[in-house]
Amino acid sequence: MGTMLYERGVFLNRSFEEVCLSDPRMVLGIHREYLDAGAEVITTNSWGAGIPKLRAAGLPEKFEEINTRAVALALQAASDAGRSESTLVAGSIGPLGVMIEPIGALSTRDAEELFARQASLLAEAGADLIALETFVDVAELKAAIRGVRGACALPLIASMTINAEGTSPFGTEPEVFTAELEALERDGLAPDVLGLNCSVGPRGMLDAAEKMAHAAHHPLCVQPNAGVPVNVNGRNIYQTTPKYMAKYAKRMIQSGVRIVGGCCGTTPAHIHEIRNEIKALAPGRPRESVRVEPPAQAKPPVPLEKKSAWGARIARGEFLTCVELVPPKGIDMSKLVASAKALKERGIDAVNVPDSPRAQAKMAAVSAAAVLQQCSGIEAIPHITCKDKNLLALQAEVLGAHALGLRNILLVTGDPPSIGTYPDATAVFDVDAIGLCNMVSLLNQGFDLGRNAVGEPTSFCYGVALNPSAVNLDRELERFRWKLDAGAEFAITQPVFDAEPLLRFLERTASLRRIPVIAGIWPLVSLRMAEFMKNEVPGVYVPDPVVERMARCDTRESALEEGTAIARELLEALTGAVSGVQLSTPFGRIDYAMSILGKQPFGR
Repeated sequence: MGTMLYERGVFLNRSFEEVCLSDPRMVLGIHREYLDAGAEVITTNSWGAGIPKLRAAGLPEKFEEINTRAVALALQAASDAGRSESTLVAGSIGPLGVMIEPIGALSTRDAEELFARQASLLAEAGADLIALETFVDVAELKAAIRGVRGACALPLIASMTINAEGTSPFGTEPEVFTAELEALERDGLAPDVLGLNCSVGPRGMLDAAEKMAHAAHHPLCVQPNAGVPVNVNGRNIYQTTPKYMAKYAKRMIQSGVRIVGGCCGTTPAHIHEIRNEIKALAPGRPRESVRVEPPAQAKPPVPLEKKSAWGARIARGEFLTCVELVPPKGIDMSKLVASAKALKERGIDAVNVPDSPRAQAKMAAVSAAAVLQQCSGIEAIPHITCKDKNLLALQAEVLGAHALGLRNILLVTGDPPSIGTYPDATAVFDVDAIGLCNMVSLLNQGFDLGRNAVGEPTSFCYGVALNPSAVNLDRELERFRWKLDAGAEFAITQPVFDAEPLLRFLERTASLRRIPVIAGIWPLVSLRMAEFMKNEVPGVYVPDPVVERMARCDTRESALEEGTAIARELLEALTGAVSGVQLSTPFGRIDYAMSILGKQPFGR
């Protein structure tokens, strides 16, 4: 449907599903073409008509109308063709377009409800069955199945998609996600048909379908793309011919597949050839059987005290000290290494290495942290941020950090690129800090995102950021609970210039699982810096009395003294309430930071 709409001038920046309302004759005509080609099942133009995707397209209020009209148009096409008795209309439902827990913020229960609402509309409008299509995450597909089963009693096809390597995009092997879906039978929820669709061409689909057949007890449905598209003058062109696709459809049937069709790039001409090729065939049986290995079991996590010296201090309940060292703009690390050595000599526990703070272009935090740790001997805590890396890159970076000897990491969502050096840089944000925590939790158990075993588990001590002065404090509290649920082992606050908000936050979280909360302290050096922090740094609260104190300083020396005094007062006010302190270094000057602690680290 998407291919045909695109060929008729519906561009990718539009909602294809909205065409059911704005140009129903176009959708009706496309259905008729596939029926005339011999299709026995047609899918409604509702794949992207779930609430999250319609909300992203600015059409949430059209949810009911689009889904209802999508079914009506398919039913009308079958009636007009005189095939209403022999044609089945499948209500198409695609992924939500947002990540669900444990990687995303959307709860599984909420996801099930969203799928249930769409399935209910499609069923009430007269669909004969429901087709869940193009799912990349087996966990989301299972949520969709539960939602559909709770909403209606229609037959259900549930289809995953695969990549060029023959696994799900999360790396799950076909026989593994097939076994997971078949396991739903224990609760009476297994789909009536298991399927594959989209992303790759016929050969890759056949290979994956043969693996599925060995683990499946339910019938299989396979809908490959008409090959991989090539871009020709700005248009996606699919090059697989109808005859080639039909040849592979025959091979699929002979391998035991019961339902065949096509996804992106599959025109009525392809369906016509497939129909002619397979009409006299009976489904075959898998030529061999294989044993599907049981899912790998989580390995016991490495005890906190054995993960790192930082983790051991947390386990012993010691007061923690760290100093922030910002990576350089270029490649010269000599000054930073010298600072790290000096901090180690003065008894500081770790250096905290931010990742492009305020979206400024800097050396990668993991690389800088590895150099500092290797060259100075002090433990480093690099930030891992979500702002400019997709899921694959984030997992790769975390694994790389472990290989470089880093065992302590701070997981943060990150500043949007629009505020930084290159405002036109693209933000990614596949997940936020909560999803990143869950990713690291899985790696610490020996699994990747697809719950595939990765061998020896990682042993990260991972922390999170905390903003006690957030404008929406209830939202910050909720996110902190989710981070605790995801296994966070320490928290570092945004720079604190007023003790009261942090003390109130700690009081409100007293009933939650306790982890060390480390207060971020930024020694002010001038009125200009105080005003900048107050007005231009997102998430930082500087009270007016602090700005007024800095305004009374008439020399550089007096400003430094006053800023140091403010920072010391904050530490005194937080004594006994926090478990450590992180000191920032204005202009890279560690002496400013160390002057706050005095001769010995605070709290020792």
